[in-house]
Amino acid sequence: MRILRSKYGQDYEQPVAVPMITDGYNLPSKKVIHVVGPIVSGNLTEELEQNLADCYKNVLAMCQEHQLKTVAFCCISTGVFRFPNQRAAEIAVQTVTEWLTEHPDSPERVIFNVFKDEDRKYYEQELFQPCNEQTERR
Repeated sequence: MRILRSKYGQDYEQPVAVPMITDGYNLPSKKVIHVVGPIVSGNLTEELEQNLADCYKNVLAMCQEHQLKTVAFCCISTGVFRFPNQRAAEIAVQTVTEWLTEHPDSPERVIFNVFKDEDRKYYEQELFQPCNEQTERR
């Protein structure tokens, strides 16, 4: 970010859904991909939903580009960015599932890392519902 701010000015902010990659340093990972999700300041709109889906797609594309085989996602845009948790989980699972179907070679493992029990419940609902229900909804 320091380099970007020296190039574009101190007021530079990373655009929504545009990931950037850094080394993992002392973390137990080779790389860390950072992405800014959409901020919900009023009603949830289709544009905000698409921005969130783009976060997942763009990070997965970056994983593929850097030949990363595992990626862990936090609950992008929930919390202080106020994206509704249940809808965020639906978008995350649907987007990642569709992307992996279209790109079966990469990555090999996707982890949805949650902090709240509420989020765990939503992700389990999305990930473990019967296949025929998932297919009908999408």
